[in-house]
Amino acid sequence: MVCMPESAFTLNQSRGLPFYSCRAFEELPGLRHGFSTRTGDGDNRPSRPFNLGYTEWDTAGRVDRNRRRFLSALSLPENPLFTLRQVHSNRVHIIKEMPAFWNPPEGDALLTRIEGVSIAVQSADCLPLLIADPQTNAVAAVHSGWRGTLLQIAAGTILSMKEVFRSDPKCLLVAMGPGIRSCCYEVGPEVFYLFDQKHPGAGLAVAASGHPGKFHLDLAKALKIELRAAGVEPQNIYDIGLCTCCNTDIFFSHRAEGARSGRMLAVIGRTETGP
Repeated sequence: MVCMPESAFTLNQSRGLPFYSCRAFEELPGLRHGFSTRTGDGDNRPSRPFNLGYTEWDTAGRVDRNRRRFLSALSLPENPLFTLRQVHSNRVHIIKEMPAFWNPPEGDALLTRIEGVSIAVQSADCLPLLIADPQTNAVAAVHSGWRGTLLQIAAGTILSMKEVFRSDPKCLLVAMGPGIRSCCYEVGPEVFYLFDQKHPGAGLAVAASGHPGKFHLDLAKALKIELRAAGVEPQNIYDIGLCTCCNTDIFFSHRAEGARSGRMLAVIGRTETGP
């Protein structure tokens, strides 16, 4: 069953591609962003999903074409796209000047305030975060699975924004995109205990009915606790609330689909010409 996102998000259609955007971000001049879905291929066949990740079952040429289409739909056709080799870490990479050559480094967060640059993270269950600073124009893209959340990748990104660009965490806007939610995210006792030790009494997991020793983990709730502890105001955290595993007609889900899952992108960037 599809759960509709909270009113803070909009489902858009541009150049034949659907994508979600956060209304608060849309009010910032020159800022473009979006969370992709699995639909949008020219023929819209289930066997030809709109994949934006370099998976074994898809060709690099087709993924490149899809990425260019998505950037065009976001009104970022001229921006070079920078991504990472995501490794479920707490590594934050900062782009301070336009690279002459980009060999994606290992890490799970990208940060910049250069105009004419787009940054993105891939996801297929892990939670993607986009962060915008209305004061300094810094932006960030964060990939946070359970390992990255325990390692506080989001908090590390905010700290980097504060140290490098003098961002005030209280002014930051955070958009949390589609990801696996507690309804579907079943974990073992080892993961449950790690989160219980990290946030005792927070109620981040409940026992899975009919599955002894298993728990349903609320990764989004853990991230919100982390963001608030990093200084982000609760009213500035916007959660789309959509579960990838529940909605495989709209999103990719590695938990539901395994190796045949594609990847979505969460993209953010600023145009050189402003609004």
